Amino acid sequence: MTKIETFTPLRKPSENQKQELIEFLHHHLEGFGDPRHQIKKAIDYSLKEYTSFGGFISAIYENEKPIAAVVVNQTGMGGYIPENILVYIATHADYRGKGLGRNLMEHTIGIAQGDIALHVEPDNPAKRLYEKLGFTNKYLEMRLTKH
Repeated sequence: MTKIETFTPLRKPSENQKQELIEFLHHHLEGFGDPRHQIKKAIDYSLKEYTSFGGFISAIYENEKPIAAVVVNQTGMGGYIPENILVYIATHADYRGKGLGRNLMEHTIGIAQGDIALHVEPDNPAKRLYEKLGFTNKYLEMRLTKH
């Protein structure tokens, strides 16, 4: 049996749950992921572990193990920049193609207050799901990385 759990600054995961989510995302984001410390930073932001606007983490669990997870950070803005940014979403490799990603995205859209932005690589297969759920590509992102 699966269940969705949502963690917020008012309902935080245990330290073990947080580490499990970091490891889950690091492993199942595969080529579209980031190092563990960056995933942890996004999770800590969503939980207001340091000064931030917060956000939430939702995960689908089966037998107490995550099989899909999403991290959303609130931006503190609205209108000109969406109120939320979906930072990470991943589905366990053994559970892909079963609708879990769609279920988690629909849950996320339902509980997020305000609009949602996300970054997706052009070759990411999840891009089609995002488009079906109403996400559009209005802008081309340009980024200056200062070293």
